[in-house]
Amino acid sequence: MRLTTSPCHCFPTEIKHHQLSNALEISFDDGSVFTLPSEYLRVFSQSAEAVGHGPGQEVLQVGKEQVTIVSIKPIGNYAICPVFSDGHDTGIYTWDCLYTLGAEYNQLWPLYLQKLADAGYTRQPVC
Repeated sequence: MRLTTSPCHCFPTEIKHHQLSNALEISFDDGSVFTLPSEYLRVFSQSAEAVGHGPGQEVLQVGKEQVTIVSIKPIGNYAICPVFSDGHDTGIYTWDCLYTLGAEYNQLWPLYLQKLADAGYTRQPVC
């Protein structure tokens, strides 16, 4: 799913990787704090593998319920690149992208779950 991200002009003040809950907690300089599950970050990767090279080429990401973040690589002073347990390591998450994913979680996640259901995919229980 391609995000239409407008600049938020916010910068992270802290990024915590919670391995036990399998989530990334990001605090921004405007006071916002978002907790983003690894699966959510993985399925909303803005890499070509997920969004293709243009509109209409998006690939629904399935089977990512158990994916974890193995490590996080900084990308300059504008982004991070999580390395996921399924080997995916090409998604660059800019600060604007992460802010949008956090701010719009309550809209984006149900849309993703509906797309899975429409495709006939049944999510596996998360352990």
